[in-house]
Amino acid sequence: MAASRLPPTALSLKQFLQRKQVLGIYRNMLRTIRQVPDERDRKYLRDWARDEFKRNVHATDQDAIRMMITQARNHLEELQSSLALAGN
Repeated sequence: MAASRLPPTALSLKQFLQRKQVLGIYRNMLRTIRQVPDERDRKYLRDWARDEFKRNVHATDQDAIRMMITQARNHLEELQSSLALAGN
């Protein structure tokens, strides 16, 4: 049987797709935060988002990751709704 050509740290397809999802949410979060009118609020939200994503970068439990993705989507939707109500 031939040895795998993949490096030992290669992501599975499921992990790759979850990573793609997380990065997409992170990018959308940062894009949405740019629309916040107040500079201090924008900086606070940007720092908060970065800290949250960095804090969970080494998570491996699939159920926990799915929960975090759901929470991140909810936070993003709340922020987008707040900005829409504020007229931005």
